[in-house]
Amino acid sequence: MSIYDYTVTLENGENYSLSKYRGQLMVIVNTATKCGFAPQFKQLEQLYKTYADQGLIVLGFPSNQFKQEVSSSEEAAAACRTTYGVSFPMHTIADVNGKDALPLFAYLTKTAPGALGSSAIKWNFTKFLIDREGNVVKRYAPKTNPLKMTDEIETVLKSSVK
Repeated sequence: MSIYDYTVTLENGENYSLSKYRGQLMVIVNTATKCGFAPQFKQLEQLYKTYADQGLIVLGFPSNQFKQEVSSSEEAAAACRTTYGVSFPMHTIADVNGKDALPLFAYLTKTAPGALGSSAIKWNFTKFLIDREGNVVKRYAPKTNPLKMTDEIETVLKSSVK
């Protein structure tokens, strides 16, 4: 399986295949609007606006596994847009760990384990950088400011062909 084999659901209930983003860089992040790291939405949006024309897409996946998300996917997306100016795609609220985890996150955590080889997502705002060929380049800790990803994003953009 590759990342392009996964289907995900936008906040409005529309399903689509990640193959839609074949040939683009992706930053995939589990989010929560009530989390102390929620201001990272601004940095994620900045990355998206800076590199979108070079092929970067940011994909937000709200989760309430850490009890820091609002009650509906639409409400979560609206909060991201009005509070933080988010324009990148937001998805339905879903689990990122355990037996009910989104298959995409089961794949990401297996492919890019965290500290000490742990596969579990430890907190909101764990970020994954995916190259144009669909390979997981790196997993970033929740506390990592998204702007600290800039050097690696630029390196991957330069080393990959559109």
